[in-house]
Amino acid sequence: YHKYENGKSVNQTKAKKKYTDMVNKYYDLATSFYEYAWGDCFHFAHRLKGETLRESIKRHEHFLASKFTSGLPKPKHGGKGARPRVLDVGCGIGGPAREISSFCGVDVTGLNNNAYQVDRARDITQKKRDAAKAAIAGAPPAVLGNCEFVKGDFMKMPFPDNHFDAAYAIEATCHAPKAEDIYKEMLRVVKPGGRVAIYEWCLTDKYDPKNESHKLFKHQIEIGNGLPDIRTTKQCKDAMAKAGWQVVEDIDLASCSPVPWYEPLYPTQGYFSSLEALSSIKSSPIGAKVTHGFCWLLESLRLAPKGTTRVSSVLQQGAIGLIDGGKIDAFTPMYLLVGRKPTSAAAKK
Repeated sequence: YHKYENGKSVNQTKAKKKYTDMVNKYYDLATSFYEYAWGDCFHFAHRLKGETLRESIKRHEHFLASKFTSGLPKPKHGGKGARPRVLDVGCGIGGPAREISSFCGVDVTGLNNNAYQVDRARDITQKKRDAAKAAIAGAPPAVLGNCEFVKGDFMKMPFPDNHFDAAYAIEATCHAPKAEDIYKEMLRVVKPGGRVAIYEWCLTDKYDPKNESHKLFKHQIEIGNGLPDIRTTKQCKDAMAKAGWQVVEDIDLASCSPVPWYEPLYPTQGYFSSLEALSSIKSSPIGAKVTHGFCWLLESLRLAPKGTTRVSSVLQQGAIGLIDGGKIDAFTPMYLLVGRKPTSAAAKK
C-alpha cells in the first residue's frame, strides 16, 4: 500500500492509474479496524446535541434517502408488485444498505470492488435476516429489508443501462480517480427521471493549497484513507453537471452540524462528559492508542499478522488529518450533492 506514497504526498499519477489496487489494498488492511470502531456503517454524520453516534448515523442515512426516494414507484396495495431498485455505490459491509432498504421499503443492490467487504456484507445480512425472522415470525420483506451485494468496479459497473430507479453513495465516490467519470457511470445505470444523492469528501473554500499545514492534513487524509486525491466542493458540483445530471441541491452539512462531525475522533467536551461522548470512545484518540497498544502486543506475541501495528499507525495518521482539516473547516466528509437524470424530452431541450 505504501508504494502509492511519495514522500509527503500521494503519488497521484500512480494512485489514479491503479485506483482499484490502491483502494483494495487499503480496505483489505483497514476493514477489521473500521468494523471494530464503527460497527457496520463506516461514515461520519451530521449530529444533534444529545444524540449518540449510532443515532446520528441512522438519521444521516435517512436524510440522504429522503433526497432520492421522492417520486419512486410504489408497490401496489397490499405490498404486491416490484419494489423500487436502488443502487448503493461503494457499499462497504452493507450497513447503510440494510438500514435504507428496511426503512424505505426498497430493494438495494450494494456494489463494492473489495471481495472481503462483499463477503462480510453478505454474511452480516444473512445473520441479521435469520435473527429478524426468528424474532418476527412471518415478517414481510418490507420489514426485514432486501439487499444483495455485487463485486464490481464502480467505474465500470456490471449493470445494464437504465436499470435502477435511484442511486446513492456515502463517502465512497471520493475513491474514484475522476469525479465526472463516476458520475457518468451512475447516470448510465439510473432510469430517466431518477435521482442520485451523494455524500462527498471534499476540500472547502477555506483550503489553501499554498499553506504547508493544509497540505499536510490533505496528505494525511489521503494516505490514511486510501484516496488518490481530494477534490473541492466546486469541482464535484461542476463534475456532476458535466456528467449530465441536473443538480437539484448541494450543501455542506458539516457547516450546520451542532456537534462537530469529527467528534467521534476528537471528543470536544471530554470523553466522559455524556452518553454521546462515551458512545464514540473506540474511535477517539484514547481508543486508538489502546487499540494500537494491543496490536503491538499481539503482533509481538505472534498472535496477530505481521504489519498489524503499521496498519494501525496509518489509520491514526488519517484520523489526525481529518481532525486538523475539520477544526479549520477546510475539509468536509458530508458535502451533499443531489442530482436528477433528465428525461428524453428534458435532455433535448
